[in-house]
Order: sequence, then structure tokens, then C-alpha cells
Amino acid sequence: MKRNAKQEVMMKSYADSPEKFKKLYRRTLWIVALAQIFAGVGLTAGVTVAALLASDMLGTDRYAGVPVVFFTIGSAAAALIIGRLSQRFSRRVGLASGFLAGAIGALGVVIAALSDNIFLLFISLVIYGAGMATNLQARYAGTDLATVKQRGTAISVALVSLTLGAFAGPNLVGVMGSFAESINIPSLAGPFILAAAAFGIAGLVILVLLRPDPLQVSKALAAHLQTVEESSEVVKEDDPAIDKKGVVLGATVMVLTQLIMVAIMTMTPIHMGRYGHDLGDIGLVISIHVVAMYLPSIVTGILVDKLGRIFMTAAAGVTFMAAGLVAAFGPSESIIGLMFALGLLGLGWNFGFISGTTLVVDSTDPTTRAKTQGTVDVLIALAGATGGGLSGMIMAQSSFAAMSLGGGILALALIPVVLWSTKKTKA
Repeated sequence: MKRNAKQEVMMKSYADSPEKFKKLYRRTLWIVALAQIFAGVGLTAGVTVAALLASDMLGTDRYAGVPVVFFTIGSAAAALIIGRLSQRFSRRVGLASGFLAGAIGALGVVIAALSDNIFLLFISLVIYGAGMATNLQARYAGTDLATVKQRGTAISVALVSLTLGAFAGPNLVGVMGSFAESINIPSLAGPFILAAAAFGIAGLVILVLLRPDPLQVSKALAAHLQTVEESSEVVKEDDPAIDKKGVVLGATVMVLTQLIMVAIMTMTPIHMGRYGHDLGDIGLVISIHVVAMYLPSIVTGILVDKLGRIFMTAAAGVTFMAAGLVAAFGPSESIIGLMFALGLLGLGWNFGFISGTTLVVDSTDPTTRAKTQGTVDVLIALAGATGGGLSGMIMAQSSFAAMSLGGGILALALIPVVLWSTKKTKA
């Protein structure tokens, strides 16, 4: 029996057996969740010290946001490539390639720090960005087999799985710094050793375990159902799965949330360093921030499915404003105040990111979904690069308080976006 014939038989078995399909859906979520735990370590371990490492190697804080520019540019390029690899081959190939590339980039950062080579640092950060892009692209894998009423929850499972790794990453900064010094590597490069191992394991988990591929199954089932409908002379008058306005809306929400979050998060370690907070304090605040980005996801996903995408988008704008106010007017010497501000910042991102992602999934078809998602994630990555790159310059010309307040005010732009969408699209 030829491969295509075997696949057709397998897909028909999923179409004819709802219970078998549900088991595959649950198994896919578990595999994605396992990979995301390791990926969370790889993401946050490096991000926590990237600005500090650049400041140390460049000898100035003015361009501390430059690393974010490089690894988010890398993330943008990787998102496009991963989306197309996933569409042409499979989610498994796309995600595994991205995670393994991120591991190579992290090792490059270690070598750059060891040799004090700025050029190699920047190139390596671009490659490291592939791990970040894959970290985000993985959230789509859980939605490939989800129904409309399950999509918010499926996205949330992928994101909440990052919590364990995301919390562990920043808190292992000190330990990995000491380990690096013990083998004559600069302490700030230590977290990137951890990032390389974590991204490598995440890639192997996806490569080995994500079978059958959820996107391939989704595409095959869509084709099977279309054939059934055509043979039954069933014609859809309106197909909500193809909606360019919905894609634009979801992309706009995620671009704004990413821009604001990255700008404020990137400068927080620099701001804290100026007020005498040590590396442990910085790691704790960033941990709280990242946990707030991902841990509420399981509840947020349910709220997105129950209350609607639009309602949660508005909630994101309000939460971001609250974060900006706390960061701007709270005492900079207080670690509690900074934890609260960065926690709200993470929560606002969580609301906006899950609602925006769900809107994009709602508005795409399996035959072009991965390619479209990759393109949207390019815009998200570029937004992060813009926020990270400008944050250092804005802070140098004004203050952390002014930048935070400005971010909160910009977040309120989500409100008119919501008002526009209620007239033009359905949640």
C-alpha cells in the first residue's frame, strides 16, 4: 500500500472515530507541553541576562536594548521559515528545526563571551532568536486539532507549560553564573549554557514524539470533510475560517502587546541595577514577570472561549495601563513594587496574546494556516525588536517611569481596536 493510501486510511479512521481523534488531540497537547517546559528554560535563562551581557561587553548601558533587537530579528526570520517548513512538511519538522537552531545560537553566545567578540555575539543572538520564535509557534500546534470552543484553552495549555521552565530559568542565573566561572567562562554567559541544553532537549522531544503530526492530520481531515460535503452536495454559505479582517485584528492585538511588554521588560534589569538590586533580585522580578505571562494561561484560555476574544482584548489594555502606573509611580528601591508592576505587565501580555492568537486561528484554514501564522509571528517579532531597540534610547533620554507610563497609555489603543472590531468582525 502506498504512503498516500496509508495516510488516507489513517485519516479516515480519525474522521470515523471521535474517541480516537480526542486521544490524538490530548496526546498532542501533552507532547507540546513537555517541549514547552524545556523551551521556557531556554527562553528566560538567556533573556534575563542578555542586556547585562551586552552592557558588559560594550561598556555602556545606552545600547543595552540591542540584544533584544538581534534576537527578535532572528525570531522574525525564523518565524517565517518555521511557518513555511511546517506548512510544507509538518509541525514536527518546523518546530524541531527552530528549537535546535536556538540551541546552536545559545552556544554561539557562550563562545562570543569567552572570546569577547561582539560581532559573534550579535550573530549568535540572531540564531538564538530561532528558539524564541519556535517557543511561540509551538502554541499553534495545540490548536491544529482543537474545535472552535477549545482553541483558547489549547493555546493556554501550550503557554502555561512554559511556567515551570520560565520560572526556573531566571532563578538558575546565579547558579549557572557560578558554574561558568568555575570553568573559566564569564558568569553572564552561564545562563546561555543552560539555554543551549534546554532548547536542544525541546527540539528532540518534538522530533521524536510528535507523531502523527497534528497539522498534517488537520489538513487531511479538512480535505476528507470537504470531499464528503461535495459528495453530499452540502455547500457552506459562509466560511468563518477564512477571514482576513480577523487575522489583521489578531495580529494588531499581539503586535501592540509584544511591543509594550518587551520595551518595559528589557529595561527593568538595567533600572534595577542602577538602584542597587543584585542579580538575584533581578532574576526574581523577571521570574515573577514571566510566570505572570504564562501561569494564568489555563484560566485565560477558558475566559477567551467563554467570554470572547474581544472582551479579553479590552482587559489586556486595562491591565497594561495598571502596570504602567505602578512601574512609573512605585518606589524604585522596593523590590515588592517592581514585582507587582512586572507581574501586571506579564498578565496584560497574557490576556492580549491569547485572545489575539485565538483570533488568528479562528480566521485561518488548515491548508494555509501555518504559513499565515508564521507571517503574523514575524510582525510580532519585529514589534519586540522595535520595543527592545528603542527602550534603551527612550530610557536614556527620559526615565524608566516615563517609558513605563508611555507603554501603559499606548496599551489603551487596544480599546479603539476593540470598538472597531465589534462593528467589523465577530468575536
